[in-house]
Amino acid sequence: MSRAEQPPVEESYYQAHQKVYPREVKGRFTTLRITAVWVLLGLFYGLPWLRWDDRQAILFDLPARKFHLLGLTLWPQDFIFLAWLLVIAALSLFFFTAVGGRLWCGYACPQTVWTEVFLWMERVTEGDRAKRMRLDAAPLSTNKFLRKASKQFLWITFSLWTGFTFVGFFTPVDVLAQKVLTLSLGSWETFWVLFYGFATYGNAGFLREQVCKYMCPYARFQSAMFDRDTLIITYEAERGEPRGGRRKGTDPRAAGLGDCTDCTMCVQVCPTGIDIRNGLQYECIACAACIDACDSVMDKMGYPRGLVRYDTQNALDHKQTRVLRPRVIVYGFLLLALCVGFVVALAMRKPVGLDVLHDRNTLYRSLDSGEIENVYLLKIMNKGAEPRRFIVKVTDASGAASAVYRLDPTIPAFTVPAGEVFNAAVRVRKDAWDDTGETAARTDGVADLRFEVQAENDPSLRASAESRFFSPRE
Repeated sequence: MSRAEQPPVEESYYQAHQKVYPREVKGRFTTLRITAVWVLLGLFYGLPWLRWDDRQAILFDLPARKFHLLGLTLWPQDFIFLAWLLVIAALSLFFFTAVGGRLWCGYACPQTVWTEVFLWMERVTEGDRAKRMRLDAAPLSTNKFLRKASKQFLWITFSLWTGFTFVGFFTPVDVLAQKVLTLSLGSWETFWVLFYGFATYGNAGFLREQVCKYMCPYARFQSAMFDRDTLIITYEAERGEPRGGRRKGTDPRAAGLGDCTDCTMCVQVCPTGIDIRNGLQYECIACAACIDACDSVMDKMGYPRGLVRYDTQNALDHKQTRVLRPRVIVYGFLLLALCVGFVVALAMRKPVGLDVLHDRNTLYRSLDSGEIENVYLLKIMNKGAEPRRFIVKVTDASGAASAVYRLDPTIPAFTVPAGEVFNAAVRVRKDAWDDTGETAARTDGVADLRFEVQAENDPSLRASAESRFFSPRE
């Protein structure tokens, strides 16, 4: 049959997923990464149980609209600090990426951290890389079923505990634990425990490297922050090529070879399944497992370490590496300014807050005494650590004392507990007519007012808010 008579061959551009079996490796970077895993997981699972002044130290109390961070309590009015922190976090990512590449991905990203734990549980139940590959290829048996079931039990238990801990940052963890033990967990709490547990189970147990390769946006825009002086994981092709197998103690130059023995250990330990010898790839998360693997092989062969290492592209090209360069200086300056500004703003944060809401039912009321009265709801926030008694004052829009507008004389001072919001209903009155029979303080029916609360024992603790006074038009 001639080539022209052969039937067309269908080709597919879709490649089926092939499971990656990362090999366990030991080395200085692996030790650093495992240490980071222990520290970060310790913080995540331990912080909800930390107490501070008879309350949970870290608690995002959404129903009460209070965020407790150790000794600091933040309110919705302090949202600027949360936005500020997010900007600092984003700029920190830019800065450290420009200097050290994807250090975040390799050592601190939640996907990396939880995947390490799930891989450890997989090794405990199924064995090392070779055993796991043989087990998956083998037909179903009692041994395979027991090992797979044990792994799933550990994964599911750990995932549910992760979901429980996550919800514990929003519902007091001791209350949440009591609800779980008494089977009285609410619908929303149940949903988020299961949802976050399922997300952990799916991302760290099954998707793994696919999250980094296909779902994470950071892998897509990281190249915009890289330059030839950015620290990346590199393979020195000039030294390693041509690669090939050889006996221990063989002089590679005499054999016409490079230092790379083509053992593929760097590929076997890679959690994303790439070959670092093919150059920098967006799938590389800079975990440095390939460095530890290659260094161990170089030690066995008696060759110098560093065939695979952290380095810059300029260093590989025998050019000088510049640590201080325009983008690093700009990122560093902005990051320093934001951090200093955040600390200063937090130190100058007022421990008193005030919101004023005008009565929605009635704009104004005409009293028998000839006065016009407006009713307001004052929300006095005591952000401090001790209860305080506040005095309420009313002034005109400029802040000057007003003889036209006055508070109901029966209004007392208000005592607000520490870390609480006190709702106080107050009445403001003004005369409808002055002594000449003209309308008092003509405002076309609307005037601007300013309310001020001041602590009795500390006049420096004060807050103000503006509202409007409504009266009949002329």
